[in-house]
Amino acid sequence: MIKKARALAATTAVLALALGAAACSSKKDETPGTAAPKPAFNAGVGAVYNPSDKKGGTLTFAASQDWDSVDPGDTYYGLSWNFLRTYGRSLVMFAPAPGAAGTKLVGDLAEGLGVPSDGGKTWTYKLRAGLKYEDGTAIKSADVKYAVLRSLDKEVLVNGPTYFNDWLALEDGYKGPYKSKGVDTKAIETPDDLTIVFHLNKPYGGFDYFAMQPSTVPVPEAKDTGAKYKEHVISSGPYMFDTYEAGKGFTLKRNPEWSAATDPNRKALPDRYEVKLGLNANDIDNQLISGDLQVDIAGTGVQAATLSKVLSTPDLKARADNPSIPRLWYTSINPMVKPFDNIECRKAVMYAVDKVGYQNAYNGEFAGGAIATSMLPPQVPGHLTEDLYPNGADHKGDLDKAKAALTACGKPTGFDANMAYRSDRPKEKATAEALQQSLARVGIKLTLKGYPTGDYFALYAGKPGFRNGEAQLGLATNGWGADWNDGFGFLQQIVDSRVIRDSGGSSNLSVMSPEVDALIDAAFNETDQAKRDALWGQVDKKVMENAVILPGVWAKALTLRGKNATNVFINESFGQYDYLSMGVQQ
Repeated sequence: MIKKARALAATTAVLALALGAAACSSKKDETPGTAAPKPAFNAGVGAVYNPSDKKGGTLTFAASQDWDSVDPGDTYYGLSWNFLRTYGRSLVMFAPAPGAAGTKLVGDLAEGLGVPSDGGKTWTYKLRAGLKYEDGTAIKSADVKYAVLRSLDKEVLVNGPTYFNDWLALEDGYKGPYKSKGVDTKAIETPDDLTIVFHLNKPYGGFDYFAMQPSTVPVPEAKDTGAKYKEHVISSGPYMFDTYEAGKGFTLKRNPEWSAATDPNRKALPDRYEVKLGLNANDIDNQLISGDLQVDIAGTGVQAATLSKVLSTPDLKARADNPSIPRLWYTSINPMVKPFDNIECRKAVMYAVDKVGYQNAYNGEFAGGAIATSMLPPQVPGHLTEDLYPNGADHKGDLDKAKAALTACGKPTGFDANMAYRSDRPKEKATAEALQQSLARVGIKLTLKGYPTGDYFALYAGKPGFRNGEAQLGLATNGWGADWNDGFGFLQQIVDSRVIRDSGGSSNLSVMSPEVDALIDAAFNETDQAKRDALWGQVDKKVMENAVILPGVWAKALTLRGKNATNVFINESFGQYDYLSMGVQQ
C-alpha cells in the first residue's frame, strides 16, 4: 500500500510538470483541407478535433465493466445515456456539439422543445413526421407514452431515475403497464399519432430535462419483453443491434429505416459499432495507444500505470484531453448499519480520511480532479466553499478530531466495518484501499467487498435489503455526474430519501433526512433563480452536517483520443467524448 501511494505521488508530480508544458502548446491545426490535423493536448475540449463527414468503417469501444442495461428504460450510467443515442431517439436531446453548445436542449423525436401550459403543469410535444423503427413501422406518440409508463415499474426495470414516477399526475394505484395491465392513465395523453401531452402533479419549468431522458425513447408495446427487452431493443436511431451477448459486448449496424431527413442531429458516420465489455482496464489503455480501440467508453480516464507513459511520450500527450466535468467521486456512509447510526462514528470517518490518498486513487489533482469538501462541483450553481470537516492543512486527516469523535460515539479504540466498491473499476478499488489504510490509523478496520458495476446498484450497494441486511455495508464508493447542470439535476436523485426503493437501483445509498427532503421541495418550488441556487447550497450543507456522504474528488479525467478517430470532442453534458458524433478514418 505504501509503495503504491509513493508511486501515485510520483506520477502526480510528473503530471503537474507535463500538463504545464502541454498547455503551452495546445493550439491545433484546423486549416480546411488538412489531411491529418496536428494533435495537441486538450484539442477535443471546446472544439472538434479532426472534423470529418466521411462515412464508413467500424468504431471500436471497450470497458472494464459490464453495462447496467442497453434498455433505454432501465439504465442510469452516463456512458449508457451517451451511447444509446446511436440506437434510440428521445423526445429532446442535448445538442451534439463542443463547449457550452452541448448543454443546450434541442428537439430529437420532437420537432422542438415542449410547449408548457396550465402554469407549467402541462407539456406538449409534436413528433416529426416520417419516423420509423428498424422494421419499417411508424413511430407513434403512443409508443413514447408506453415507453415512459413501462419505466415507472422499478421492480421490473430497476435502474434509472424516478422523475416521471414523482412528477406525473398518475391516478392512485397506477403502477405501469406490467402491473396495471389494460389500465390507461390520463397523466399522458396522445390526441393523435404525432402529439404527446404530459400532465404533472405540480408545475415544473424544466420539464424538457425529463423529456431528454432515455425513458422517452419509443418502445412498441407489441415488441416489449419486459426485463428481457435489452436482448433486442427495437431501434429508432441510425443504428440497430446486430449482436448482443450479455456481459461480453454487442455490435450495431446501420438501421436501413432511419432517415437523415428526420434527424438533423446525427451524422451517422461509422458503418458499425463494436462494444467489448469486461476487458482488463490496463489492456484497454494499451489498445487505445496502439490504435486497436477508439474509445474507453467508461470515460473516467487512463489508469495509473498508463499515466506516466502518456506524459513522458509527446505523441501520446498530444492525444490527451483533460476536461473539468460536473462529477463527484464520493463515498456513501450508511446510517442504517451500526455503528454508523451514530453521527459521531460517521464524523470520525470524515476527519480520519486521507483526502490526498483519495485524490491519488483518481490519478492526482491534475488528471483526476480537486479534493472535494462538499457535494456540488464548482461548475454547478449553489456550490459551497465551506468545509465542515477540515482534516488537516495537508488534507491527510485530522487524527485528533477523528479520535475525539470515536470517543464521543462510544468506540474509542475504533470498530470494524464493511466497505463496498465496484470491483471492475481499478480507481474505485484503489479508493477503497486508500480509505482502508487511512482509517486504520484510528482503529477503523475496513473489510473490502467488491461487486460488479453492472449490478452494483440493482442488486448490491443500491438494494436496501442487501446493503442494510446480509452484507452490512457501512461504506460504499459512489460517483455522480449531473443529469443536467443545476442543483436539481445534480442532487435530487442522490440525496432525496423518496427515491430509495426496496427493489434496488437507486443511487442514493445513505441520505434519509426529512429536513433534506423539505429543502429539496423548497428549492424546487422557488421561482427566483438566485434564491433557488442558494437553497440547493443549503441542501448540500445539510447533507454534510449529517455526515452521510464523504466527498472525495471533484472530477477531471485524462482521456486518450483514438488514434484514427474523427469528429472527437467532449460533450459537456456528459463529461465524455460525444460518442454519437465520432467517426473513424479508413
